[in-house]
Amino acid sequence: MISEFLSVLVDYAWGLPLVVLLMGGGFVLLAYSRFLPLTGMKRAFALVGGQFHHEGEKRAEGQISHFQALMNALAATIGLGNIAGVAVAISQGGPGAVFWMWVAALIGMNTKFFECTLSVMYRGKDYAGEVQGGPMYVIEKALPKKVGFLAIFFAVCGLIGTQALFQVNQLSAYMKDQYEVSTLVVGIASAAFVYVVISGGVRRLAMVSASLVPFMCFFYVVISMYVLLSNSPKILPLLGSIFYEAFSGQAVAGGVMGAGIIHVLKIGVKRAAFSNEAGVGTAPMAHGNVKTNEPVSEGLVAMLGPFFDTIVVCTMTALVLLISMPEGGWGDASGIVLTTQAFESLLPGFGTHFLGLAVLLFSVTTMIGMANYNQKCWDFLFRGRWGMGKRAFSIVFCSCLVMGAVSEMNDVVNLLDIGYAFMAIPNMIATIWLAPKVVPALRDYFKRYP
Repeated sequence: MISEFLSVLVDYAWGLPLVVLLMGGGFVLLAYSRFLPLTGMKRAFALVGGQFHHEGEKRAEGQISHFQALMNALAATIGLGNIAGVAVAISQGGPGAVFWMWVAALIGMNTKFFECTLSVMYRGKDYAGEVQGGPMYVIEKALPKKVGFLAIFFAVCGLIGTQALFQVNQLSAYMKDQYEVSTLVVGIASAAFVYVVISGGVRRLAMVSASLVPFMCFFYVVISMYVLLSNSPKILPLLGSIFYEAFSGQAVAGGVMGAGIIHVLKIGVKRAAFSNEAGVGTAPMAHGNVKTNEPVSEGLVAMLGPFFDTIVVCTMTALVLLISMPEGGWGDASGIVLTTQAFESLLPGFGTHFLGLAVLLFSVTTMIGMANYNQKCWDFLFRGRWGMGKRAFSIVFCSCLVMGAVSEMNDVVNLLDIGYAFMAIPNMIATIWLAPKVVPALRDYFKRYP
């Protein structure tokens, strides 16, 4: 009964209106900015690499560097959505879903610039006096009081959408399938690890993320590139099928073109949002902790998130999956099991263990990143009252990890998709509403720092 309810609700939540809000709103922001943020990619890389500094930055508010802020955001975005989520997208929407993931990511880079710039422009402080950013603070400080309820609505939905249920669920499924480890044991071990990390606050989160994320991305991309180069003759035909299916939808609609295209587009946008989170409002919470006095600079850094997450890592996974796809499809396999079959078929004897390490790294870093987001929503709502401080948060969040490990995958995916859908609504409204304040700041930034 609960499964059926979640299945129906997620279809309503991710209906055409939300797709129009995310994609249409993204196009509005793209047109409004005249592609200016995308021309700042070089500056973004320089900021992350520590090769560019602003005047007075050492005296600025905030707790972490540009690099650590990006790693915090990538810890949450580059995860099992890039491994298992892509498999879900292709199994539900066919190869064409990958194309719409790309489109959503390119639009999302611009959207992320706006939402993360606003997050630093309109920062607030939590009940402990630490500087924080995110859609709830932007709405509270910059929008009229009559729509202030949207800040609370975002934070409540954030408590659902930023649970790390999918990560622990897929990690436990993998460990049970490959090594016969109990899902409950995996859940308890994951909860214990996350508890230790989040008890150290945002600085420990940043330190762990900055150590693990670059290594896991490099490791995954190198092995995936090896697989792709070993099967290079298949890549161009597969890219052709991605473009063809994106505009025909025949793989999922039996040749009914209009219905097929809409279905594939919705699947691609949904999975892209789950993967890179552009427009959802999560990344602004990570970038809001950066130590800077230049909001635009952090918006530029934030654009790199969807680029690395979807354009690079998700594309690697998608091509590996499509190269390995047998005639007649994969049958009932989906999620992490499907991706495991793909890597094992292409790297016999090694693929399973490689993916095991990737799954472990991707899942634990995302659990840490999601814990960071979830705690910000928790603190905004409760503000340390009624005994609902950091210890209470840690217990509740880690208990949910144990529950997620033993739950059904479809229920977990649907619940998180519902949370993301309802988070995106207030975030996109605030971002589009306040966009006119961002573009002048962008022009002024490049005048002062050409």
